[in-house]
Amino acid sequence: MNKKRLIFIFALLMMITVMIGCSTNKDKGKTDITEESKDDTTEQETKTDTTDDNEITDTEDKDTMAATLFYQGHASARIVTGEGKVIYIDPYMGGGYDLPADLILVTHEHYDHTKTELISQKNADCVTITWKEALDGGEHQSFDLGYVKVEAVEAGYNRNHDASSCVGYILTFSNGVTVYFTGDTSTTPQMSELSKRNLDYAFICCDGVYNMGLSEAAECAKTINAKHNIPYHMAPGSDFDKNAAESFAAPNKIIVEPGEELVLE
Repeated sequence: MNKKRLIFIFALLMMITVMIGCSTNKDKGKTDITEESKDDTTEQETKTDTTDDNEITDTEDKDTMAATLFYQGHASARIVTGEGKVIYIDPYMGGGYDLPADLILVTHEHYDHTKTELISQKNADCVTITWKEALDGGEHQSFDLGYVKVEAVEAGYNRNHDASSCVGYILTFSNGVTVYFTGDTSTTPQMSELSKRNLDYAFICCDGVYNMGLSEAAECAKTINAKHNIPYHMAPGSDFDKNAAESFAAPNKIIVEPGEELVLE
């Protein structure tokens, strides 16, 4: 074989080797890019699934944390929070006093709000807040108990109830729901400020004998501007007055009768 033929064969082999190498590198590059895209897609799907699970969990937690109010009649109510804590407000009438108390709230000293002996059991760390603690130092106080924040507000302003010894309460629960109990009162200066609070529920007294009547109570409801307005303390010595409740001309009215429950959501 002559020298020129050897050079030609050698050059041909070199060209074939280079072409095979380029083809292999090109295919390898395609494979790498595909795998990266696949990994990115899988990661994105995982993130999306995790987000959806969190959203469901948050919704379920919010529902679980809702407190339930049991209306005992007159101005008396029992609330069981989402955490299972038991709150009694102005104990006087009705049943349902058998659950061990974690918190007792009393708005003022009259006998139809202070019958705490009805509460048969109290947990070791039970807290009692009366108008005395709520008006400590002549100022309306707030109490953060973790499962609920209790805020004392103005009450009284009539010949039977002095503002210096009467309070209402606003309760704010762990899920952010707010409930206002006016206590025994007529219109208070503070009510116009409460309209800015976007309260969820307002229990408004309306007996017309020792406190404001139905007409004034309805105007107070409009001023307070809660999402739901509930008449209570409707008739002295009685747990409930259906005619008064039905005549309560407040917007967004809810009628809750003694023995009924209301989920606070």
